[in-house]
Amino acid sequence: MKTTKLVKLALMLTAAFLFVKCSQSPKSDTAATDTAKQVDTTAIAKAEAMNVDVANSKVTWVGTKLTEKHNGTFDIKEGSLSVKEGKIVGGNFVIDIKSLKDLDIPAEKEGNAKLVGHLLSKDFFEAEKFPTSTFEVVSVEEYKAENDQDREKLDKEYTLADPTHMITGNLEMKGVKKSIKFPAKVTIADGSVTAEAKFNINRKDWGMSYGTDDSIKDKFIRPTVHIGLNINAKK
Repeated sequence: MKTTKLVKLALMLTAAFLFVKCSQSPKSDTAATDTAKQVDTTAIAKAEAMNVDVANSKVTWVGTKLTEKHNGTFDIKEGSLSVKEGKIVGGNFVIDIKSLKDLDIPAEKEGNAKLVGHLLSKDFFEAEKFPTSTFEVVSVEEYKAENDQDREKLDKEYTLADPTHMITGNLEMKGVKKSIKFPAKVTIADGSVTAEAKFNINRKDWGMSYGTDDSIKDKFIRPTVHIGLNINAKK
């Protein structure tokens, strides 16, 4: 009898392990997170302002639970990038949190509205109180070869190929502002700018916990969130 129970327990644990293994967070560059940095406003003096093309710019996200993952988008409300001598020297954009969409569950399914509603609730983004998020550029540096260490072990789908720059900026969500630094691919040509990035952050750094940090509910949702940026700006 005891042997049968042990076998059942072992099978249950094995099944749980397999579920967890199949739903790991995307292996991507991890954004270095720190206290918010001071923005040097003098850097944008005499710089050319490029307005973000909100119709062709997007923020993507991937969140993971123990047994599954979800992915979706946010719209960008407005923003601009400052360019001087062929380089980005400043900028900012506003993310519309209430525009959050989930793309892996069909829109007509009840589960889609339930998930979106939960993410916009106090458990996560608290969108009624904090309807927008902002990102402001602090610095843009050339990407260096030493940054490539161990990147071949990352998931290609969630990792930027051939980054050109390292961007440092302040990301504010739910009233919490943190500095993040991540690889990006920046192209400036013909009066336009494109900037693409893929990286992971820890949602808890911005006070996003399901219940409390110690809540058993929060344990089922991984703290790592994958973010994708696709920003297009033009004169």
